[in-house]
Amino acid sequence: MDTTLIHDTPATAIPSGEALTLSAGASVYITQTLGGNVTVRTDRGLFRIAAENIGALAGYTPVAENVNLVADTLSEQAIWTALKTCFDPEIPVNIVDLGLVYDLAIDELPDGTHSVEAKMTLTAQGCGMGPVIAEDARQKIAALPTVSAAKVHIVWDPIWTPQMISPDGRKTLGLE
Repeated sequence: MDTTLIHDTPATAIPSGEALTLSAGASVYITQTLGGNVTVRTDRGLFRIAAENIGALAGYTPVAENVNLVADTLSEQAIWTALKTCFDPEIPVNIVDLGLVYDLAIDELPDGTHSVEAKMTLTAQGCGMGPVIAEDARQKIAALPTVSAAKVHIVWDPIWTPQMISPDGRKTLGLE
C-alpha cells in the first residue's frame, strides 16, 4: 500500500537498527504489518515504524490480529503466545516459528508476581535490529498478567540455522 506520512515520524532503519525520523510528507510503501508494527519502504530504504507511531501513515487502518493474549494467570503457553506476536521486520514469520527463541525461565517472586527471562538469537549476528526485536519481545512478556520483571537476552550459541524454522514457518516462507 502506498501512502504518505502525516507528520514527522520516529522510525528504525532496517537492518542497521539506527533510530531516526522520517519527514512529514514522505512517500512510503507498506511492506509488512505484523505484530502491531509496520515495515515501510522509502527511497532511502526499509524502516520499522513502531505501533505507537502508525497513526502517521495517511489512510492506514491497522487490521486486528487474531491473537488472544488475555489470560487470568501466567503460564509458559501465555508467554509463547505473546512471543508469537513478535516479528523480524524483514521476515513475515514470528520469532518463535523462526526458531529464534531458545529458552524461557519463569520465577515466582515472594509477592506472587513473576520474573520472566528469555534467551533468543537472530538470523544474523550483524543484524542491528536485534535490540529492537528483543525489546519488542520483552514488552510483550512484561504486559502479561503478574509479570513484574521481564528480560530478553540475545545469545549466539547455538548459532541459528534455517533448519530451526518450524513447519508453520516453513509453510509461510514457501519452504515446504
